[in-house]
Amino acid sequence: MPRFAANLTMLFTEFPFLDRFERAARAGFKGVEFLFPYAYQPRDICARLDQFGLQLVLHNLPAGHWDAGERGIACHPARAAEFREGVERAIDYADALGVRQLNCLVGKTPADVPAAQVHETLVDNLHRASQRLKEAGIRLLVEPINRFGGEDWTSISSLQEAAELLDEADRPALGIQFDSWHVWNTPELVDEIERHAHRFVGVHIADWRDPTRGWADRVLPGDGVADLPALLGTLERAGWNGFYDLEIFSDNGTFGNAWPGSLWDVPEQELARRGKEAFERVWSKRNRTPLDRVSPGAV
Repeated sequence: MPRFAANLTMLFTEFPFLDRFERAARAGFKGVEFLFPYAYQPRDICARLDQFGLQLVLHNLPAGHWDAGERGIACHPARAAEFREGVERAIDYADALGVRQLNCLVGKTPADVPAAQVHETLVDNLHRASQRLKEAGIRLLVEPINRFGGEDWTSISSLQEAAELLDEADRPALGIQFDSWHVWNTPELVDEIERHAHRFVGVHIADWRDPTRGWADRVLPGDGVADLPALLGTLERAGWNGFYDLEIFSDNGTFGNAWPGSLWDVPEQELARRGKEAFERVWSKRNRTPLDRVSPGAV
């Protein structure tokens, strides 16, 4: 059975953040992730990681004014200095917390700025940040984001776009954060995974509700329409052996939509149990066909 991590931004949400580490350990998780640690002292997070025997797998660079709707600033020409300051702050936290990979949300394309300038800024910021992180022994990731419903969070929304961006930034320390919810409907996904898996540094797992009600309406593995057995089998055959992080965005009003049947209203230990069992069921059904015998577009 693969290693399994809990995203503490999205699980155990009925508890204060620093109390969620204990809940994750009680539920049997060995690893944890979260979006941002910056509202807390590193020593307080470290104490919980040590106390409950948890490994921190990943957190994000500072991403601007999140509560105001910003989703990263790496592509904003007017905020390059702020981005660089965020990189330094992230390194300080990563060193203190013992995490060796950081995710960069590249951000919404700013209005009234030429596309070429936005792209040039993004490539330059990633080039500089990756070099700085390499000096600190840390990998930098970029994550393709699904442009569902016109929510233009990012300038990259596919594995191929992410790979091309990494090539332009030209730093070997750059990698890709793979997220099943964001790329599940990519044409010829098996081929895409096979082509780019050597660059994967993290894997997030959630399923796609049909019809979905928004970006914060994800369901447990096997409860949606994504062909996760095929996807997980492809990842395994391509050599992925890192953590699988369970990401459950299921808005109960936290992000403005109190969806009926929100998973966040399920008692925390029950949701953790159901999430792990759902993943195990999907994992047991994974496609084990050798990659060279998988037809293009099989997912």
